[in-house]
Amino acid sequence: MSRIAARPASHLLELHLQRWRGRVVAGLLLLWLFGLVLRAVYLQGIQHDFLLRKGNAVVSRVLELPAHRGMITDRRGEPLAISTPMESLWANPGSVNASPEQLKHLAKLLGMPLAAIQKRLGEDNKEFVYIKRQLPPEQAAAATQLGIPGLYLRREYRRYYPSADVTAQLLGFTNVDDRGQEGMELTYQNWLAGVPGSRRVIKDRKGNIVEDVESIQSPKPGRDLALSIDMKIQYLAYRELQNVVATFKARAAAIVVLDAKTGEILALANLPSYNPNNRRGVKPWMMRNHAVTDEYEPGSTMKPFTVAAALDAGTIKPDTMIDTGDGSFVVGNKRIHDTHANGDISISQIIEKSSNVGAAKIALALKPEYFWDELHKAGFGTTPQVGFPGAASGKLRPYQSWRPIEQATMAFGNGIAVSLLQMARAYTVFANNGEMRPVTMLKQTVASDAGTQVFTPAAAHEVLAMMETVVSPEGTGARAQVAGYRVAGKTGTAHKPLDGRYSSDKYIASFIGLAPASNPRLIVAVMVDEPTSGGYYGGVVAAPVFSSVMSGALRVLDIPPDNPTGNVVLPPANAHVEEESM
Repeated sequence: MSRIAARPASHLLELHLQRWRGRVVAGLLLLWLFGLVLRAVYLQGIQHDFLLRKGNAVVSRVLELPAHRGMITDRRGEPLAISTPMESLWANPGSVNASPEQLKHLAKLLGMPLAAIQKRLGEDNKEFVYIKRQLPPEQAAAATQLGIPGLYLRREYRRYYPSADVTAQLLGFTNVDDRGQEGMELTYQNWLAGVPGSRRVIKDRKGNIVEDVESIQSPKPGRDLALSIDMKIQYLAYRELQNVVATFKARAAAIVVLDAKTGEILALANLPSYNPNNRRGVKPWMMRNHAVTDEYEPGSTMKPFTVAAALDAGTIKPDTMIDTGDGSFVVGNKRIHDTHANGDISISQIIEKSSNVGAAKIALALKPEYFWDELHKAGFGTTPQVGFPGAASGKLRPYQSWRPIEQATMAFGNGIAVSLLQMARAYTVFANNGEMRPVTMLKQTVASDAGTQVFTPAAAHEVLAMMETVVSPEGTGARAQVAGYRVAGKTGTAHKPLDGRYSSDKYIASFIGLAPASNPRLIVAVMVDEPTSGGYYGGVVAAPVFSSVMSGALRVLDIPPDNPTGNVVLPPANAHVEEESM
């Protein structure tokens, strides 16, 4: 049978392709495949690290691990500020799936308005929002037991101050992020804070942590800080401030206890105070460390410096007599008054009876430049380098602008502004042979030798002896006596400046003294602002506070007595109060 060639059923089904077209299509396919190979090589080889980073950015996160803040202690190691572990509740809003009933329970548990929680969970464009920070561990555990997906806990630390209001203005406080905001917490932020750590985690597409990959860096805890404060003396000082404010219905009060040899601040307290553990409703002015940051006119506590400067200048001698007349002295068109007519009195009696007329006459015999220089060397007009934020420098105007009346009034503490800490520091010259010691709030292992010679040893000794007469039964500071110890000091009473004039009924009462006077170890400076009931003189208001605090501090430090125990001779309760000039 002969083979018959198969033919298409129709010529319409015939396909006539030119060979070059097939080759073009095949070439394009090969070129496309070659491009894919090159792209794969580029991505997997050259761009491998870039793509890996991009991938990790989607699923990998580095979380910060907070560092434990260093502890603040007193000089004996008693904790003053410690960090306690807390839990903060946070959420990934996009992955939270909670029923209305669960949210109500959560709001009640956290003590928050339901609307506030709903608002935070409504921020779908965020992967991280805090619901509430620094929860106690048991409250945080109860929140997680509600079983709400997308809620997590994060470990944080909260600062706790065991001594509360007793050291509030000294220590300051930290914010919710555990950063110092005031006081020593702010000054030594870098020392206390430490270095946060970090860890890498893997998250799913909803932001939930599915794997803890690695610890990149462990947190480095902050360093502890030992202050010079002695809490036994601090509690005593604070208690006595409470008593004086309540007794005399004062607006405020402050006290500084200073080691005259080392310059260490053993106590520093202020009233009114506040509880740094619960600052709700606390007003900003209550947070101020008034003893360090506030300025006031020191009144007669400046007179020892006027006398010491004149002794060194040779314009007076210890036995020089000054005619104070009838207690009135005119300088220009102004009149200076004493509270009593004293007539001719010695230099020592000017200190003992606190004569403004006598001090003014002594000051006017000095050259302005010399007087300014002596006050400046004693630290007036300069900021104490005590390591505390906002420490006041006071005001000591240039001598070139002084008028005679201004030079005269500065002799008894008017027209010059100081802080209480400045005054306590300046009084170290009478404890150290005329040398002023730097002050510090940190515990010292070796006494600083960086003092400034202000007065000659002879002048310092003479004035120290004169200040002992202030505390005699006849002096203005009789109530500052301490059983078993010789005391030297000076009372101060000053009208408060108000709207460019001196108020007629607002006063600052103060007393600054040293003990034991035979070899001074401690300085106590007391200032009471606006006593309104029972008296306003420094010898009546501030001197008893000095006596109580100094007596207790000397015994806490076991400093040997230098006087018979029965040395205290106070004026009778109904006796006339020896008033000081203002």
